[in-house]
Amino acid sequence: MSLRLLSLICLLAASGVADAVRWEGRVFHDLDGNGLADPDEPGIAGVAVSDGRTLALSDADGRYRLDARDAVPVFVVKPAGWRLPARDDGLPAAWHAPRGPGHVHRGDFALQQPDRRGDRALSVLVFADPQVKSLVDVDHYARDIVAPLAAADRRADLGISLGDIVDDVVALYPQVNAATTRLRVPWLHVPGNHDFDPGADADDASLAAFHASYGPDSFAWHEDAASFLMLDDVVLQPGGRPSYVGGLREDQFAFLEAWLPSVPRDRLLVLGVHIPLFDTAAPGRPATFRTADRERLFALLQDVPKLLVLSGHRHTQRHHRHGPAEGWHGAEPLHEFNVGAASGAFWSGAPDAEGIPDATMADGTPNGHALLDIAADGRYRLSWHPARLPADDPARTAAMHLHAPRALRRGAYRAWAVYANVYMGEADTRVEYRVDGGEWTAMQRVERPDPWLMAENARDDAAATLRGHDRSPEAEPSTHLWRGALPTDLAAGDHDIEVRAFDRWHGEQRAATRYRLEERPTPVPPPATAPRPL
Repeated sequence: MSLRLLSLICLLAASGVADAVRWEGRVFHDLDGNGLADPDEPGIAGVAVSDGRTLALSDADGRYRLDARDAVPVFVVKPAGWRLPARDDGLPAAWHAPRGPGHVHRGDFALQQPDRRGDRALSVLVFADPQVKSLVDVDHYARDIVAPLAAADRRADLGISLGDIVDDVVALYPQVNAATTRLRVPWLHVPGNHDFDPGADADDASLAAFHASYGPDSFAWHEDAASFLMLDDVVLQPGGRPSYVGGLREDQFAFLEAWLPSVPRDRLLVLGVHIPLFDTAAPGRPATFRTADRERLFALLQDVPKLLVLSGHRHTQRHHRHGPAEGWHGAEPLHEFNVGAASGAFWSGAPDAEGIPDATMADGTPNGHALLDIAADGRYRLSWHPARLPADDPARTAAMHLHAPRALRRGAYRAWAVYANVYMGEADTRVEYRVDGGEWTAMQRVERPDPWLMAENARDDAAATLRGHDRSPEAEPSTHLWRGALPTDLAAGDHDIEVRAFDRWHGEQRAATRYRLEERPTPVPPPATAPRPL
């Protein structure tokens, strides 16, 4: 870090603000792992400590002084190559809770050295919208999302939750956290619009419960392969219509202006938010993200060479590439992955044999989690992992779900098709199909509702009583659906359908199903009869 930048940060730290309280402490090497600053444990220099607006750097002995706001957590920006001990609740000990004005507060930060891996690669679990509203939903989350990952051989290095941890029931934070921390990896959280305190009447006083459970709502974190910037981008608008909007606060911009110049240029920067940065409003409706805030954020980020945005909120899944029309003027389009929900369609739909709701989202994506793999050079790969996959159904794989009619009349007009919902598909994804091992043929990308979910809607309509706690969501047009017309001029009998999609990160992915052609005789008109005599 340059001396000029260091001087600027220290000036920001020392400048103070009207509502500031003084924090002092040490960032130290926790040699014995007890989380306490023992006399013989050395300090660590150059580590940032912040209240989400102002930065202070630790000196040669690891000591820092920070004039912070009096009602927000104070946190350490974890440096690469170090790990933080876990708190009693299993979350990383990265922050100290606010203690009110009136005197100097003490806050030390223990850093420990982890076991090093040779390649410095990073595997990150990404959850969006667990959105539990009851202990029943917490049980669904624990059994459907967490338990399979806890039982898996592969362990991730880091986890992220992109808001809506609960569905307006902040008293459930401890139960959700108890489930998530079973995965035994450091976990980062940003709040969503359903994480506000009940009855909150001002944006700057709306996240007391979140702060108490998860610490800062906006912060940074460094790993060897990537840096992470987590921002609360939900602005409460009490009495407004809508009651919230996507945007950022002045304190967040101040933090960005102070912190971004120190981010290594060879490292991927991952920005995690709840509300997507792209506009999702229907025509004639107010924008879902404040344009001026997005343009200001993009101006600060446009020179970052390696950048990925992760968002949640929508309970559907898509990729978005920002460009000049949205205020992005970087060298390449900015990739935003709008991650599907862990709760899927709010834990709705018919339950399976284990009592867990189907939870398929309105675009046909099954509920689950994303995985972000980051190489040592900052390149990344993304994948979607459905919560449940029937072992005996080759039409439903981790990459896609196929829907085709079970039977057609041989010789019928070629009006019926196989549909492939490719969960990670984009507009340029190549998707092909073939029948009975024939030639591969390109499928057509269509933006229409997933036919499987439409059939599920029909089953809900026909049921005399609810099949689960709530119906499945009404199917809406999907951005990752492909169609291929099925031939009807083949021999009568069963015919195999194969579909392959070429994922930009994981290569060829396949699924299979079949349909049957039935021979039906051509109807013969009844013989003509002579008119009866009058």
